[in-house]
Amino acid sequence: MESPAPSIQVETWLRGEPLSSFEPGKVYIVEFWATSCGPCVDAMPHLMQLQEKYRDSGVEIIGVAASEDAPTADEARSNLDAWLTEKFSNLNFRMAFDSTGEMKKLWMEPSFSCWIPTSFVVDRDGHIAFIGGPTELDEVLPKVLNGSWRASDQAKAADRERIAKGEPKAREQALTKPIKARYRAAMETNDWKTARSAIEEGVALMPDNLYFRVSLAHLLLHKMRDMEAGLPEMRQFVRDAINRESEHWIYYGLFLLLAPCFDYAGFPSAERFAMGEELSKHIVALPQGHGSKFMSYPMVAQYYHESGNKDRAIELVEQALKVLDGPEPVSNDLKQHLLPELLQALANYKGEKVCHGTICVAPQKDSPNVNGVAEEQT
Repeated sequence: MESPAPSIQVETWLRGEPLSSFEPGKVYIVEFWATSCGPCVDAMPHLMQLQEKYRDSGVEIIGVAASEDAPTADEARSNLDAWLTEKFSNLNFRMAFDSTGEMKKLWMEPSFSCWIPTSFVVDRDGHIAFIGGPTELDEVLPKVLNGSWRASDQAKAADRERIAKGEPKAREQALTKPIKARYRAAMETNDWKTARSAIEEGVALMPDNLYFRVSLAHLLLHKMRDMEAGLPEMRQFVRDAINRESEHWIYYGLFLLLAPCFDYAGFPSAERFAMGEELSKHIVALPQGHGSKFMSYPMVAQYYHESGNKDRAIELVEQALKVLDGPEPVSNDLKQHLLPELLQALANYKGEKVCHGTICVAPQKDSPNVNGVAEEQT
């Protein structure tokens, strides 16, 4: 906070006129986001409302999509353009695309900003007035506009708290980045030995890092098919996931054990199902929270179905569907991700067409696929 705002160096402007520099006297909100980020997408309508409300006060919002995932930059840009046309055809602020990493280097990394969405507010004199989440803008923006925010004790305390939270994560990312790069390069060429060396270095450096732990178990069990090394690693992962009571850790444990995209030939079925049962019972018993535990339910249901308890599998899928329509807050992104998978599973288990609202799904011979090994959760 209070440092001069970095420059805007993006690849392409997808919406609005290009912006080369910040105009004195105006207030800018530079919003880092991604289409794959549920909270980012949920914040878009609110940002549009802020742009409309404060346009006459000299506020301009700039969306920066710097984390789009696709095989090539051209494909990522094309996908984003189509997504914006479908979801936000009436977008009323500038939208930039950058796949070079330059905007992250200029804005996110120096400010210890490790998560998206992240909002940077640039004051009328071209200095950073605020760094934080878009949900905080309702309170902060009026104070930035009247000039009372940046020098306030509240602003300084909020920035100290933000840095204390973000700095350790930023330093961790700096340490893990070269290891991940070596691992990914080796995986692309099926060089399992080099990939294992890189990922074991990561685990030794940060044994509590979810990305490294999932990647090592996945490599040993499903790429190298080394059960002698992979099974002990998997057992420890299951223990750690349960001890943490972490929805994300349990999800990836179930993914490694039950996802239909893997071939389990050579994996001792009794042990696979014992670990699957342990994780399944634990995730079902966890509090609902914001609904993210239900990400695991398609695989939990698959465990019960493969174990011969079809009624329990159907019951769990129907429970998850009720939660998606219930009064508790569940993000639209989570609903869109889960609904097709849950409906397909339900149709398969019942052996008949099922409908949910206007969506109807017929049974398929093969179970629905599950997303592949994900990037590190942020």
